[in-house]
Amino acid sequence: MPRTKSISARRHRKVIKEARGFKHSAKTRVKGAKEALLHAGQYAYHGRKLRKRDLRRLWIARLNAAAREHELTYSKLINLLKKGNVEIDRKILSDIAVSDPDTFKKIITEVK
Repeated sequence: MPRTKSISARRHRKVIKEARGFKHSAKTRVKGAKEALLHAGQYAYHGRKLRKRDLRRLWIARLNAAAREHELTYSKLINLLKKGNVEIDRKILSDIAVSDPDTFKKIITEVK
């Protein structure tokens, strides 16, 4: 009969391969690598949530800066947009404000 290799060794190789790039025993020892991978997954999940939060903050800061050039504040701008039934989200609005100020000015004059 041919010799069978253990399944646990295969699992260990898989864990060590995923932990490549980690420091110290987290990349060489199976137990440390498993622990590090669990934490890395948690940090990655949390980071994906933070990225969404950070981007929204950036869009709002850009809109506030662009609105203040037209004697408005961010909150007043959003209020005017809602009253004017303009359904452009903050991401697109901030992109317009940065890349095409003339169009942004037209949007503001439209809702005033």
